[in-house]
Amino acid sequence: MLTLYNAAHSTCSQKVRICLAEKHLPFEDIRLDLGKAKEHLKPDYLKLNPNGVVPTLVDDGRVVIDSSVICEYLEEKYPEVRLSPDDLVERARMRAWMRFLEEVPTAAVRVPSFNMGFLPRYEGMDRKTFEGVESDVRPIRKQFYRRMGPNGFKKEDVQASLEQMGNTCARMNAALANGPWLLGDQFTLADIIVAPLIDRIADLGMDDIWTEKYPRVTDWYQRIQTRPAFQETFYPGARMSEFLPLQPAIKEETVNE
Repeated sequence: MLTLYNAAHSTCSQKVRICLAEKHLPFEDIRLDLGKAKEHLKPDYLKLNPNGVVPTLVDDGRVVIDSSVICEYLEEKYPEVRLSPDDLVERARMRAWMRFLEEVPTAAVRVPSFNMGFLPRYEGMDRKTFEGVESDVRPIRKQFYRRMGPNGFKKEDVQASLEQMGNTCARMNAALANGPWLLGDQFTLADIIVAPLIDRIADLGMDDIWTEKYPRVTDWYQRIQTRPAFQETFYPGARMSEFLPLQPAIKEETVNE
């Protein structure tokens, strides 16, 4: 029996949910409250995932963490629906995409996401109080929260993250010249891993990053939205705009002292 500890709006959780749906794998869906309850930082959950993040997969009592690692695990253990190339070189290309997507756009998307959606939680809070309730209690995201602070990320941080998203879309647009998907004709884990990131940027109202310059990314996004696994993953309440009043990404008065 597969159990997935995840959050509806978490882009990393969404990757794994798409993968499970593509493979038609049933699972127990345990949704954690990452907001007020901070269930991902509770002792019982930290025993499963000491990083204090979602998702976490439990397969017949065995724990697998890290969203991309979980996707590769599912691909190897449940190969009936193939989401990676058989050719070794093509598989290496897929993994290179996966590493790039984890290192660049996954981190970049967090910056506007937090500034636009989650920052109001800390309104009126001084830095000492903020670090006591947020940054000091997070196993691997402590420095991220400290850099954000109670006033949000600086303008240059937001602009850098959007530039990284633009670079990602440029790479995607070039690769998509060779087929409907990032590796050509085959839909792979690379498409799955980037899908929630593109969807998040669109949800934040920033899809002009690709619509104005990279038409193949626009077409790719339209194609992937028609897949049943994508539609199953993005159920009502799975997008930030559905439950949070979104703020401007950049505020001129942001000081971040």
